[in-house]
Amino acid sequence: MKPSTLFSVFIIAEENEAVKELSSGLALMGFACAIASREEIVRQVVESATDLVLVEIDGRSANSRLELSRRIREERHLPIIALVSRERLSDLDDDLNIDDFVITPCDVPELTLRIKRLLRKPSNRRSGELINCGNLVIDMGKCAVSIKGKSVALTFKEYELLKFMASNRGRVFTREVLLNKVWGYDYYGGDRTVDVHIRRLRSKIEGSSHIFIETVRNIGYRFK
Repeated sequence: MKPSTLFSVFIIAEENEAVKELSSGLALMGFACAIASREEIVRQVVESATDLVLVEIDGRSANSRLELSRRIREERHLPIIALVSRERLSDLDDDLNIDDFVITPCDVPELTLRIKRLLRKPSNRRSGELINCGNLVIDMGKCAVSIKGKSVALTFKEYELLKFMASNRGRVFTREVLLNKVWGYDYYGGDRTVDVHIRRLRSKIEGSSHIFIETVRNIGYRFK
């Protein structure tokens, strides 16, 4: 009997037989896997329900893959494990964008254990790392959001906006204050940016049965 899916894993690597076997092995262990090697995948990873990223660091692609890891981290704080050949271990020295690594060819049971250790269940985390708002859960340790246990794919700024508002429930914030708190004082975009992100955020976390963000006319927004 196939185990139920534990987490979603994105593999950045050339889609060769070894990587396909790795993906199949992880799938048998209960992980949902996707494989891609194109640079456009950064946006795909950021906006998907991915829980963890595996990055192959080998050959001529090593430097570009490390750059991909950096770009992913800038947008969304996902755990990243490097799949690295012994010859390229030095490439990981002091790289803060990599949380862990395994030597290729990978041992699936070892990799599974490393993934599970990085993706500890919220019940095993300190309560201070969770914000619970009814069916909405913000896991600040994983930078992840879920509704009724189902992952919600947010961009980095959507996540930061939601976390800030949910941490200050009931308070009304003007667009200017939200710009300063989430985007920073050196951000030169207009307050229209806030409206766009609020609209996108609402489309992802709200429905007919749950409304979280309230518009306060002529002032701004508050998290109910």
